[in-house]
This record gives sequence, structure tokens and C-alpha cells, in this order.
Amino acid sequence: MNMDKAVRLQGKGLFFEPIDIHFARFIEDLSGSGKEVLLACALVSRYTREGHICIDLADFSGTSIVHDEKDLPQRCPDLARWTSCLKRSPVVGMPGEGTPLVLDRDGRLYLRRYWDYEQRLADKLLDSTGRRFPVNRDLLKRGLNRMFLPGGGGDSDWQKIAAITAVFSGLTVVTGGPGTGKTFVVSRILALLMEQSGPLRVALTAPTGKAAQRLQESVLSSAQGLACSDDIRRFLPREASTIHRLLGMVPGSSRSRYWREHPLPVDVVVVDEASMVALPLMSRLVQALGKNARLILLGDKNQLASVEAGYVLGDICDLDRHHAYSPSFRSLMEHFGCEVEAGSGAPGLQDSIIELKKTFRFTPESGIYQLSSAVNEGDSSRCMEILGSGTYPDLSFVEYGTGEDLIDSLRERIVEGYRKYLEASSIQEKFMLFDSFRVLCPLRAGPFGIQGLNSTIEQILLEHGLISKHGTQYHGRPILITANDYGLRLFNGDIGIILADDEEGELGAFFQVAGGRARKVSPVRLPAHETSFAMTVHKSQGSEYDAVVLILPSRDSPVMTRELVYTGITRAKKHLQVWARPEIFSAGISRRIERSSGLNNRLWGKT
Repeated sequence: MNMDKAVRLQGKGLFFEPIDIHFARFIEDLSGSGKEVLLACALVSRYTREGHICIDLADFSGTSIVHDEKDLPQRCPDLARWTSCLKRSPVVGMPGEGTPLVLDRDGRLYLRRYWDYEQRLADKLLDSTGRRFPVNRDLLKRGLNRMFLPGGGGDSDWQKIAAITAVFSGLTVVTGGPGTGKTFVVSRILALLMEQSGPLRVALTAPTGKAAQRLQESVLSSAQGLACSDDIRRFLPREASTIHRLLGMVPGSSRSRYWREHPLPVDVVVVDEASMVALPLMSRLVQALGKNARLILLGDKNQLASVEAGYVLGDICDLDRHHAYSPSFRSLMEHFGCEVEAGSGAPGLQDSIIELKKTFRFTPESGIYQLSSAVNEGDSSRCMEILGSGTYPDLSFVEYGTGEDLIDSLRERIVEGYRKYLEASSIQEKFMLFDSFRVLCPLRAGPFGIQGLNSTIEQILLEHGLISKHGTQYHGRPILITANDYGLRLFNGDIGIILADDEEGELGAFFQVAGGRARKVSPVRLPAHETSFAMTVHKSQGSEYDAVVLILPSRDSPVMTRELVYTGITRAKKHLQVWARPEIFSAGISRRIERSSGLNNRLWGKT
């Protein structure tokens, strides 16, 4: 993390929130430590709230910080003095000493619980990586030949390689962009495992209800065409759940039904949209795995990090670094007719990570594919060339000047995008048509955030007679659930539609369930929710739409990153329209998500 840049970005407003100061004062009351320790406590509180797992003292030492607290230093001490002060404090200890804060040997300062989360996650992942299962190779080879066509995944059949890895290893990480077949390969992996071992207890899970539903639908759909026996097909899982529900999390606490002393009664856990899973939740999940359970993580390593603390999938995949497979892994793949690049290193985590490289959603010539690739490479010149060319039928670019320009120009696109959904007669048709189009943006507040855009969209639809709004709830209002309600089985990220479904016009909130059906919930019972004609890019993760309008803000913002732009672009399947100013788009893809963590170092043996 570039701390100088991070500090400068906070030039407007308060650097510390009251909670940071209260935490620092609490630690001071416990220990009587000096101002250097007080400042470190405030910093670790602040940056943990922003998604970092720890702070690296070397990034801050000697840095000036502008804040309003009279008792706190305005400049961080030099590294040697600061480290010495922290080591003398009774509330700061080395790993294993049981203090509220942990200072590791590399100069990273943690809140104790985050150090525990990180250490336990790393230990469990490395243990799973090193675990190998006995396999009937002849039986596996026959299964692979039935389920994977030669060359089906590119020059090397990476889907097939992922399946082989999952059969042999305790940990498999399948990463790749949209349309590369991450969930498609899951049913084949599970069928191959059951051909080896018989029926297995499998948990399909994801961080949000929407992502869990999509995983469930994908496994059910792909299972129909599997080249396996009816018995195997019958044993494949038919339901997926959120991670919170799988663990039996107790609402309002960090306790759960399943944990390391009471592990999940499953043989295989499949986690989709792993990029969205924060460090605390991922740590709890892996700690709840039994000793011989397999863990399969699916996700796009280039997508946005979790909203909460950590960048787990990025740390596991060691972003921006290339690791060749071990010679023993190459030998294993050659036995099954696959070729991979190998170095001279020993077996390790690199042998558990498979990147699917062939996309079945886009052709290499499509505008969405070309743009997303250029964004991943951080090539702003190429991005603007693609956007401005006008040669891609699936891609268009609108450069706007003022907010008024955007609103006036949006009218036609909004009416076109939402008319069919609002005029559809059946509930199932409404859900299908609503999921075919979405407006996405990076921000929540302001005219270019979801609050302003949803208000604008409602006004446009009112003017065209497509909605009739009387109060907060109205017929046709799409909603996004923003808080979990275990009693109602509604979870953060679930999409519903408010509809009048009887002659008296009584409103109900409808949500899709398995089999294309819908269930009704009284609007007065709904947990926290918001209108979702426009959604943040963060909330759109795990979803895909035929057409997307991506609206970037008129001013640069720290939330604008390469990962955010990439995620917004790749939600579109058939058509993408980008509304932006060129300088804002370019600034966004030049900025990467950076989160301080020791997980990557622990996993990859870095110092």
C-alpha cells in the first residue's frame, strides 16, 4: 500500500472517526502506553474498517497525518523507535502471546482477532494443499474421457486439469473470467469424485443468496448432460446456501453452529464467487471443515475484493505473479494427457490453482472481451481506442458533460431497458426480463450514485406512464435486500419485485425460488432493502445481464479501481454501454485495489 497516497486522499474531512479514537483511548486506559502506541491503535482501527487486515508500520513511519486530535502526534515516529515503543507496551505482543494487538516479526500490526483469522486460514489452506487422496487412475481416466471433449478448454484443457486436481487434492482453486466454465466444471468434478468414492456429502455455497441460487441452477443444469450413471446423477447436490446459513451463524454474533470443534458433516465444500468472501468468513468456513474434507474455491481473481476486510482470493492466487507448476504436477497431468508448464520447484500451493483461460461467453473479437482484457492489463490507451472506435456491435461509449446531459440522454435507454419488464404479465416473465438489463455505477451517494440514479430512473418511468408511484412501495418496484433475515430466508443481495397480485391491488414482495417459482412476503415484514433499477458494481457481483449501462462518476474517486471497472464491464453478456469521461475511465484502470495483509506472505513463503 502506498501510504503517502492514501494519506493525501484523506485531505478532506476527518482522518480518524470517533470509533478509532475511542479504541485508542481504551487501549491507553488498559496499558498506560505512550502517544506512539495511541497513534498506532487509531491507525490500525481506521484501516481495518477500510478493508485492510493490518497496517505495515514501515508504510507509515515518518509520515505526517493531518487530524484534529490534540493528544495524538501529527507525524508517525521513525520505524525503529515506533517498533520499540510497541514492543514495550503490555497490550502489544508477538504471535502467541495473547495480547489485544499483535506485532509480527515483519512489522505488521494487527488487531488480535484478525491475526487469528489470517493465521488459521493460512494454516488450513496449506494443510489442504498438501493433502492427497488415493485415486483409481484407470477409473478416473475413463471418466475424464467421457466428460471432457479433447481440446474443450483451450490449447490445454484447463477444465479437465481442474477436475483432475480436485480429485487428487484437498484444495482446488478454479479461477477465470466470466463464461470460462467455472461452475460448469463443478458437476463433472463431483461426478468424478463419486465414481471414485461412492455417494458424498456435498455443500454448495456462496457469499450471497443470489450467488448461491446461480450456483445451484448451474449445477442442476449441467448435471442433465453428464456422461455418468443415473445413480451418480441422483446423488449430485440439488441445493446451495449462503456461507452464513451453511455455518449456522447466530444472528448478531460471531458464533456459529459449526466450527473447528464441531466440523461440518460434509466431504466436499464448493464455494462460488470466492472473490466476494471476506477474511473473517473464509477463515470461519475453512476452520469448520473436517480433516478429510475437500475445499473447492471458484472465482474471478480480477474481480472486486470483498466489501469487508481482506482480499482473500487475490492473496491465494498471488495476483500479478506467475508460478510454474511443480515437476510432479506436470507428470500427473501428462498421465492423463494434459500439458502444463512446470518449473523446478517443490509441490506447493501453485499446484492447487487452475486458471480457466477460454471464454465461451464472448468471442475474442467481441468488444466486451477486448475491453475487459485491456482493462485487466491497465492499458488505458487501448481502452479508449476500443471505446471510441464504434466498430464493436456489442459495445458503445457515451461521453457526457454535465449531470443534466446524462439524464436527458438516458431517457431513451431507460425506457427501452425497463419497458418490457414493467409491462410483462406473469411474475416469472417479469423476473426474466428484469434480469436482462441493469444500470450499474460505482457510488452510492450523489447524482451519479445509486441513490440519485434510482430517483432519476423512477422519474423517467413515471413520465412515460410505466410506473405509478404512491408512497415508497409501488407495483413494479425492484428491490435489493441489504440485511440478512434468517426467519424469512432473505439474505443480503437477494432481488425481489413489489407487485399487486390480486383484484384489490394488495402489494406483495416476490422472490424467485428453485424451479422458477416465486414466493410472496408482506412488504411490511421485509428486512432493510433499497430500490434496484440502478445497483452498485459491488452488489452486482455474482450476477450477469444481457445488457448493462455502466455509468462512471464525473469526478475521480478512490473507489474507482481497475477491479471495479473490470467487474462492471463483465456483468454484461450481450451489450455494454459505458457512460464516462475519458480521463475518469483512465484514472480508474490505473488504480489497483491494495489491502494490507500478511496472508499472501504466509501462503507463498515471502518475507
